[in-house]
Amino acid sequence: MFDVSFGELILIGVIALVVIGPERLPKVARTVGHLLGRAQRYVNDVKTDIQREIDLSEVNSIKSQIEDAAKNVKASMHEAADDLRKPIDDAQKAFQDASEAVNHLASGGTGDTAGASGPEPEPEFRLEPQASPTPTVETPAPAKSSTQAPT
Repeated sequence: MFDVSFGELILIGVIALVVIGPERLPKVARTVGHLLGRAQRYVNDVKTDIQREIDLSEVNSIKSQIEDAAKNVKASMHEAADDLRKPIDDAQKAFQDASEAVNHLASGGTGDTAGASGPEPEPEFRLEPQASPTPTVETPAPAKSSTQAPT
């Protein structure tokens, strides 16, 4: 802190001894020591407070960077989910349209209803089942085993 050499300290001590006197010098030295100790502790406390503030500002900047990264990841996840959801929704809509068309045909509709949306359903073709011959399965006769002992 101060650039004071040992020789300068001895000179200050001799001057203090002459000015203050030998009776009061120990009390004054103790008081000066306590005051210097307090000043040193105060300077150390200020240094640690400043260091804490610097560390806190660094932590806050890191925190804001992490929050920004989390927001970016969340936005990209929502975007990816929307990209995946669109084809599923389109397929579900097509399935519902096809289901409505089948239900309409099953209820006896002719397809000439006013206000029907989408293409007209194709006519329904029915295949009549034909009688198919039943296959016959022949089971082979059991083979004689050569390992059997004669009785």
